[in-house]
Amino acid sequence: MSTRSKEKVVAAFRKFFRPSEKISEQDGASSSTSSPSRRLLSRHHRPDAVTPTDATLSDNAGASNSNHATCFFKSKKSTANSTQGTVAMPDKRVRLRRLMKELSEIQRTQNRLESTFTAELVNDNLFEWHVRLHKIDPESELAADMRELDIPYILLHVVFPENFPFAPPFMRVISPRIEKGFVMEGGAICMELLTPRGWASAYTIEAVITQFAASIVKGQGRVARKPKTSKEFNRRSAEESFRSLVKTHEKYGWVTPPLTEG
Repeated sequence: MSTRSKEKVVAAFRKFFRPSEKISEQDGASSSTSSPSRRLLSRHHRPDAVTPTDATLSDNAGASNSNHATCFFKSKKSTANSTQGTVAMPDKRVRLRRLMKELSEIQRTQNRLESTFTAELVNDNLFEWHVRLHKIDPESELAADMRELDIPYILLHVVFPENFPFAPPFMRVISPRIEKGFVMEGGAICMELLTPRGWASAYTIEAVITQFAASIVKGQGRVARKPKTSKEFNRRSAEESFRSLVKTHEKYGWVTPPLTEG
């Protein structure tokens, strides 16, 4: 190897193994002449660079380690207050997806002749339905009343709360006016499945309607020819009646009331 070649090799080794201080100085000089975007990019790739997020974490590291539980509950509380759904309430998209799926399945089958019930939105509101129950036990007295009075279906009003399907819908009978059959003031329905205590998120609307059809027959429901009360028959009275029902059963447990009480 010639003398000149040796000098080149030695220079290359010196350049490769030069002190880190000189490298830092040259990097700083080169970064000062580079573009702003390149300096920002290099900052994210340098291990000694501190981003605003890292600075916040490093400043509070001692506090978070010593008071982990306190900080954890504070963050949960603030998150619940800011989003109203992450902790205290479920995501509203869950309700939306669930109702769209159930309505799609019901509409796909409701045009069949053997369909037990049909459903439609009230004023295009996905969270408020009108359900028409076309079929109940044909041997029941209620079915006989409906045939005699030429009533084609029982009209139900169903409202879904914000925390559906983790809370039950509110359902009441709109028409015809029914006596007994576990139907109360305003058309409210005395059925455990519709209470927070008896509800499960896996229940479908089809299961609710099917249970109601069986319950109203079991309770010996009849079409009211002449209303026995002068109270208003509306949603407000139904909600009041249902709230009273829930409080009673929460206090005394769920016991099927006598048929004379409806």
